[in-house]
Amino acid sequence: MKTIEQIGAELQGYDPQALSASGVNDFLSRLVEPITDTEELGLFDALGRVLAQAVISPISVPPHDNSAMDGYAFDGVQLQANTPLVLRVVGTALAGKAWPGQVATGECVKIMTGAIMPAGLDTVVPQELVQVTGDTVTLPQGLLKAGDNRRLKGEDVMAAQEALQKGELLTPASLGLSASLGIKTVTVLRQLKVAYFSTGDEILSLGDAPREGAVYDSNRYTVFGLLTRLGIKVIDLGVVRDDPALLEAAFTSAASQADAIITSGGVSVGEADFTKTMMKKLGDVAFWRIAMRPGRPMAVGRIPVHSEHRNAMLFGLPGNPVAVMVTFLAFVRPALLRMMGSSTPPPPLMRARSTETIRKKPGRTEYQRGTVSTAPDGSLQVQTTSNQGSGVLSSMVQANSLIVLHHDQGNIAVGDDVDVMMFWGAI
Repeated sequence: MKTIEQIGAELQGYDPQALSASGVNDFLSRLVEPITDTEELGLFDALGRVLAQAVISPISVPPHDNSAMDGYAFDGVQLQANTPLVLRVVGTALAGKAWPGQVATGECVKIMTGAIMPAGLDTVVPQELVQVTGDTVTLPQGLLKAGDNRRLKGEDVMAAQEALQKGELLTPASLGLSASLGIKTVTVLRQLKVAYFSTGDEILSLGDAPREGAVYDSNRYTVFGLLTRLGIKVIDLGVVRDDPALLEAAFTSAASQADAIITSGGVSVGEADFTKTMMKKLGDVAFWRIAMRPGRPMAVGRIPVHSEHRNAMLFGLPGNPVAVMVTFLAFVRPALLRMMGSSTPPPPLMRARSTETIRKKPGRTEYQRGTVSTAPDGSLQVQTTSNQGSGVLSSMVQANSLIVLHHDQGNIAVGDDVDVMMFWGAI
């Protein structure tokens, strides 16, 4: 396993005191490793988990050609563009069992949605398109072609086909697909465990009486929500005061229980506090100044758990509430997904037209809180929330996205297209 110093030496232009946002993700992709322990889960318990092995379909879905709608099944070779087709109805095919009869030229079978297509028939006319006279139906000319309204055997999944890939995050659609194959359980990677605590003498827990100079701890609750949305088991260690013995005990306890540790506060570059000292004492840790706004300071590293011959990842986030959320979304969330074993790519950045001028200096990445909406012409447009201060948590409630202004970008004019990171249920 490479040290942080060795990883940094591999990265061209790596400077922990002036690290680009893209450099952070490049570094973390080399630092974190996926977990390997697996477990077998029933489908109701597997939502949001990561597949440890591919799901191979034991059957074809659908298992036979069947009708896509209620109507009349017939041999499509009889269709002619300029002549209405008159067919005699010789039976009814219901879903759930095969119709046993034979169908000759000039005949058809009334058929229900999902019913097996009778032998020799390949086309279904919807019942609302025909004229029924006694035991005959008349099809209008020019509306159908051979093969219409027929679902083919295996058009969803063929037997022995890989239906879901290893590393795939199981979504509601994934669970439904697995169930359609008759699969009751899936092999997934175990649930990632992350311990979290806030640091600082100025932090109040909920229920504490207000006091001058102190603030209530919002970060524990936002981080809890962000981790829970990822399907991670959260170990809440509360608020830890600026006391060396308490901090050492907190870090040691967190590392013994979790795969990763997240803290907020106490990582500012040049700041002389107990949190940074304890991180350095216990692990292999780097302290970064990231060329970004909000959220400049960040610490990353590993804390060894010698009794178990493993390491716990460490993410030391800034203390300001918005900076915590932005650094989590931009850097920690992708790293944790990698630790979970997920190979599902993150949602792409989207493009939206700015409805306002945005001031921006080249040389840093800015993540501005934004609200994406649909313009009158149907295109996407975005505007910033009013106050972009890193302590204004209400702006994250108002926003549905982050406007990502890249490292080399300058000022944005009204009408310019910008990249936006949609929250997509992440917060």
